[in-house]
Amino acid sequence: MSDKTSTLAPAESPAPAQTDDLPRRVGIREVADHAGVAIASVSRVLSNHPDVSGKMRDRVLAAISELGYQPDFLAKSLRTGSTMMVGIVVTDICNPMMAQIVHAAEVRLRQGGYTSLVVSSLNDPELEVEHLEMLRQRRVNGIMISVSNEESAESARRLGMFSAPVVLLDRDVPGMEKGWAVKFDHVSGLLHGVDYLLGLGHRNIALINGNPRIRPARERVIALSRACAKRPDVNVEVRAGEFATEHGYHTTIELMSGLNPPTALISGNNQILVGVMEALRKLRISVPDDVSLITCDDVPMAAFLKPRLATIRRDVEEMGRLSADFMLRAMAKQSPQTITLSTVFDPAESCGVPRGGNR
Repeated sequence: MSDKTSTLAPAESPAPAQTDDLPRRVGIREVADHAGVAIASVSRVLSNHPDVSGKMRDRVLAAISELGYQPDFLAKSLRTGSTMMVGIVVTDICNPMMAQIVHAAEVRLRQGGYTSLVVSSLNDPELEVEHLEMLRQRRVNGIMISVSNEESAESARRLGMFSAPVVLLDRDVPGMEKGWAVKFDHVSGLLHGVDYLLGLGHRNIALINGNPRIRPARERVIALSRACAKRPDVNVEVRAGEFATEHGYHTTIELMSGLNPPTALISGNNQILVGVMEALRKLRISVPDDVSLITCDDVPMAAFLKPRLATIRRDVEEMGRLSADFMLRAMAKQSPQTITLSTVFDPAESCGVPRGGNR
């Protein structure tokens, strides 16, 4: 028997791709030659310079379209010192409300010639700090941010280190009280909602709230306390937690399984609401026959829910647009501004008179 062993020849490595096979980027000189104009004329058209005739602009734009010219943003950033990029930091991009804000902001920034770099902190202040450092290293021209914890000293410190402008999205950050910010008046909408419940006869109300370390949750507690301050006959309970489905589900189970369950529930946001409704379905509790329900913020497909949900609404797309406008103004060195947008209560069929009268 032979002791010979066979060996396999090593497989040949594929030859490296020839750079000559890659499509060559069309440059500004080719555009100028194709249009029959000077390179400086193409530059003026690309920068929207006002000193360009309509005929010249049309010729250059036609050449750009025919040649498939794409600006070299890296070369431009090296030349101008500007990345033409804005960082947007949100707590959870999976939240439909956050996605709407980002979408509206991106559209407006793009109109202003800027691209967006969107990151999600996942409600984790440490991850948020990592994102801020990454955006600083990327030399973004500005930061739009919804911080995950207003009490995070490190997040505040990192934001204070930015030489680029910062626009706060519905947040209060220590040391930035006189900066750029777009906020919501969460108190007014919830006050009207609670007054509506009191008018129906409810005396046992629970707010399933989110993180008390951020502005929306904190303001909703203020509103609830203010609405019931002179009503010793009203029992109010606030359950704080994450703005998450799990929090809504487990808290609703606990509240509605107690000895004195609330006759009215207020859901702190659309993610909490999903858990609230799942728990009510499991417990076979009917809305509004067994419990009245108000939600903060619209939810996708809300128009198809029966009964229609009483909702505290806010225009999140307007927040996105205004925040982007503020960023464009900030990058143009204008003076900082803060604006507070309203919230409104829309009553609906999910609220009714408490079963058995007041309790």
